[in-house]
Amino acid sequence: MSQADAASGIKNVVLVHGGFVDGSGWEGVYRILRKDGFTVTIVQNPTLSLAGDVAVTKRALAALDGPAILVGHSYGGVVITEAGNDPNVAGLVYVAAFAPDKGESVSSLIKNPPAGAPVPPILPPQDGFLFAADVNEDAAAFMADAQVPWGVEALDGAVTEPAWKSKPSWYLVATSDKMIPPDAQRAMSKRAGSTVVEVKGSHAVYVSQPREVAHLIEQAAKSLTLAVK
Repeated sequence: MSQADAASGIKNVVLVHGGFVDGSGWEGVYRILRKDGFTVTIVQNPTLSLAGDVAVTKRALAALDGPAILVGHSYGGVVITEAGNDPNVAGLVYVAAFAPDKGESVSSLIKNPPAGAPVPPILPPQDGFLFAADVNEDAAAFMADAQVPWGVEALDGAVTEPAWKSKPSWYLVATSDKMIPPDAQRAMSKRAGSTVVEVKGSHAVYVSQPREVAHLIEQAAKSLTLAVK
């Protein structure tokens, strides 16, 4: 997508991080989108409760001057599924993310994975590393040492009305993910009717392969821009 395309169509992107991390992991994606003419907001949700994170995300959306693509990674997918009902959201992009249905939470999705898929290993990190298999060792160490607590209320927060039922969505499946099994990602994206791309990467694919993630976001923006012309 060119800068002219971005300027004439959907030009706002809101990025929502997952559990254990903060918004700094989006830096690579942010820089690419900014260079391509998008206005990018990174939500620093506290991950203490789903309701609190949805409120923070909606405040970010309210500050925009037009419609936005709302993007979520991991637990951030739960946040955008609820917050995506906001009228300022034009479409949703899930990046190796949970995409719950009504009444579902991270906890319930982990307890009931698709047949044959292992339960996501939300466990204490080993040797200081956590879901960062395809980033370099220094980056992985930083992510482990900089991780923040993830509130149980956020883990148990259930969606009341999934935005993917009324908004178009896109989904990036990380095929080497050890946190959310790829089969679980495929099942959730199929249920949501998402446009799907698959990328060989770990759960931290948004850090290790920002160009692939940014490309999907831009494709979503372009599709929605063409749809309204």
